[in-house]
Parts: sequence; structure tokens; C-alpha cells
Amino acid sequence: MTTFEEITITLPHMNLAARRSGNPAGPKLLAIHGWLDNAASFEPISPWFDEYDLVAIDLPGHGRSDHRPRGAWYHYIDYLHDVSTCIEALQWQRFSLLGHSLGGAICSVLAAALSERVERLYLIEALGPLSTPHEKTLGLLRAALADRAGVDAKKLRVFPSLDAPAAARRQHPQMPLSAAAAHALVARGTRAVAGGFVWSSDPRLTLTSAIRMTEEQVRNCLEGIQCPAHLVLADPAMPFVDFERMAERTELVSTLTFTRIAGTHHLHMDMPEQVARALRASG
Repeated sequence: MTTFEEITITLPHMNLAARRSGNPAGPKLLAIHGWLDNAASFEPISPWFDEYDLVAIDLPGHGRSDHRPRGAWYHYIDYLHDVSTCIEALQWQRFSLLGHSLGGAICSVLAAALSERVERLYLIEALGPLSTPHEKTLGLLRAALADRAGVDAKKLRVFPSLDAPAAARRQHPQMPLSAAAAHALVARGTRAVAGGFVWSSDPRLTLTSAIRMTEEQVRNCLEGIQCPAHLVLADPAMPFVDFERMAERTELVSTLTFTRIAGTHHLHMDMPEQVARALRASG
């Protein structure tokens, strides 16, 4: 059984919660979860990376990490700063990256930006971030501003037990979750209050993104990946994953191996051994 240590990583602008496992003297591996998930996402797959010093973080606003201060927002590009600052706080010179969904999008671009330091890239359900055509920029900005105007009026729903938020997570039509996966994520993604439990994640995470990269910008970043890279995608593709575009992106990374596995978006939680073996097929 894998043993996890709860740690806090102190950054200049906030504290990140994380779970550490594996071999403290081994090569370094930073794991980054998906949107509205948390570090528990990597618990099932961690035994297949036990030679690593594995640190799975809760991104800002997720799990048990600090939220951004009032008046700040959650931009994709800011996560790159958060994660690179986290790496410096850990004092890692060389490291590998493991990312799922949003975490994979972050890892993809960071592997290119820090190409001289990244040894290996493991990706699940992501290769680069979502992109938006330049002609949709204004509409996206308008939607984001409208969302922000109403964020302070949002009230947290109080659940009487952890079974209720786990059931809520499983009801997402585009992101099916097994009961075990839902309970693992909810146990770390809620906090106790009078009368029950509320989500610990920042409500601002659900707001429309104000701006995204264009596909040309994403492609330029992906071309900078130099380390061995391994991508696993669910088959069939999830509704929010543009498989055709993802396949085009794979052609930009000459070091990439690419595998499709029958499963859902959280296949790394429901079938961890199969996913891990695909990710590690060539090392």
C-alpha cells in the first residue's frame, strides 16, 4: 500500500496543499490534477510511479490549497507561474511532469517553457490547453465579465453528508465518475461546516475564462516540447475533447507516444494499472 505524506508548499503569494509519496531519494515527479479535482486524483495510479519522489499538488482554489485573493481570477496562464514557483520552492533542478486534463494542459506548456529541466512528460486526457479562434475573443470576454458581476451573490450549497456531493459529482453528463473516484475526490474537495459539508474549491473556478490562447499559440508552445512525452486519451473521446484537433497536436511533438484506452475522462482513477502501463510503455 502506498503511503502518503500531507505537506504544505509555501509560495511567495499563497500556500499549496500536496500529497507526497514514493521514494524521497528518487527522481522527481510533479502531478497536477484536472479542473475541480484535487491531489487525490493520483492516489490510484501512484503505485506504478513508486520509484519517483511523487508530489501531487492541489492547484490554487482546489482541494486544500489557498484561494486567490479577493479581486483576483483564475487564468490558465497564472497556473504556469504557480507551478513553476512551486518547483522552485521544492528546490528541484530536474523533474518530470504528470498531468490530467487541466493539469495536463499546464504540464504540456510548462514542459516546453522549461524544456532544459523537464525529463519526461506523462499526459492524461490533454495535450495543451483549450484554444479559442481570435474572432470569438470579444464574446468570451463579455461572458466572463457578466459572470464576474454575479459571483459575490453565489451561496455555497450545504450537503448533509459526503454521499450527497459524491452523488452530485457523478451526475455530470459529460464527465462520468465511478463511485470510488467520486468519493476520493469529494473527501479532499469538501470542508465541514455547521449542518454538513460544502465544496472547498473556490466558486470563481466555475466562471467563464476571460481569454484563451488561439490554436496557433498553443501549437507554437507544443513544438517546444523536447523530452520524451506520453499521452493517453479515453476512447471514445469525451464531448469536450476535440479528438481531431488533439490528433493534429500529437504531430507537433516528435518525442510523443500516443495511446487510446476504452474508458472515461477519469480513466486514470478507474483503471490505473492500464493507464500507467501505457504511459510508461517506453520508459
